[in-house]
Amino acid sequence: MAIEQDMASGLSAADRGSVVSRARAGDVAKVALASAIGNTIEYYDFTLYATATALVFNKIFFPTFDPLVGSLAAFATFFMGYCARPLGGLLFGHFGDRVGRKAALLATILIMGLGTVLIGLMPSYDRIGVWAPIGLVTLRLLQGIGIGGEYGGGMVMTVEHAPADRRGFYSALVHVGVPAGFLIPIVLLGVLSAEMSDQVFLSWGWRLPFLFSIVLVGIGLFIRVQISETPAFQRVLREEKRATLPAVEAVRDHGGNVLFGIGAKIAESGLFNIYAVFAITYCVTRLGLPQRTILNGVLVGCALECLTLPLFGLLSDRLGRRPVYIGGMLFQAVLAFPFFLMIDSGQTGLIWLAIALGLAIGHGSVYGAQGAYFSELFPARIRYSGLSLVQQIGPILGGGLSPLIATALLARYGSASSIAIFMTAIALLSAACTLALRPARAG
Repeated sequence: MAIEQDMASGLSAADRGSVVSRARAGDVAKVALASAIGNTIEYYDFTLYATATALVFNKIFFPTFDPLVGSLAAFATFFMGYCARPLGGLLFGHFGDRVGRKAALLATILIMGLGTVLIGLMPSYDRIGVWAPIGLVTLRLLQGIGIGGEYGGGMVMTVEHAPADRRGFYSALVHVGVPAGFLIPIVLLGVLSAEMSDQVFLSWGWRLPFLFSIVLVGIGLFIRVQISETPAFQRVLREEKRATLPAVEAVRDHGGNVLFGIGAKIAESGLFNIYAVFAITYCVTRLGLPQRTILNGVLVGCALECLTLPLFGLLSDRLGRRPVYIGGMLFQAVLAFPFFLMIDSGQTGLIWLAIALGLAIGHGSVYGAQGAYFSELFPARIRYSGLSLVQQIGPILGGGLSPLIATALLARYGSASSIAIFMTAIALLSAACTLALRPARAG
């Protein structure tokens, strides 16, 4: 198994040698698959909330508001989950760098799944009044804590098992779990809304996918138990190199990578939520299109991204992480105005094309390179914490705020052009931040 002798790889020579001796290609693929399935479960829960926010929650938990204001309030609870993610990243990053990656990953699924099931049991505003939105926000925070610790653990687990010249490919396989996690709840909600009357769906039908999460959690726990600890972390234990406060060390010794990594992450998460979350609300409430039309478009886009992610990950192994990442950001900057021109046409084919270009090419190119790229910014002793800081703070400013900002811009200016300008600006900002990133030179 050939290994690049590249000091910019982010892993030490000893770590690379350990990976070669312990992990065959089949073993690495198994770890990547297990992490991807875990990602699917986590993003099933997460996306279910996002989709229900766009279609249901403004009516169930905020019925006294104007429809647009109700959507804004519902997206605010969506944002609250992003606020909890750094806390989850700090908590599980510390745990993962001190105790082990595997133990942390088992806990994240339990916490995320618990929050999702309880949302499915939450009474509506008509039943318990103001306690309904309060309970919704509380459970959303619990969800955010779980997902905040999930990503870093799954990605670090895979990257530390993978050979250096295939880390982009295997880390991209983990990311396939994200669009897959978007597909499942969209399909479930689509089937339920199609088979049920609007009254029945809003009354109790929307709750079924949330309750189904308990089955996925059981499957996820079974898979995670079978994953072995990484050679890199085992070496940290043997050499007694564990960081006392890994997050503090990451900020102190690698502060530039933390700061610019957050900036590079903003557009990735922000634009994804424009394509996959805000576009649903925009098409339904602004254009008056059937829910099924836009949900099918997101379905197609996510399915295509499952195919393109490994290709862009492999491309990052060949060309380098930075060129692929920046190229994806520039593509999305150029796409912003055509995206809304196609959406505003109201034609199903053009709407699907817009979402497919945004997800499969724009987001897929960035996300395909991101897992390995950001993992290589930090040495093994603080990798889980450092990666979690970047991955969870960035989405607060990008993914969490982008639906809110887009909705506010639409309410203020009444045109999608202002949203397109916002999309272009954050894409260029993230591209600029990417230029400042420097991979770690020691494991």
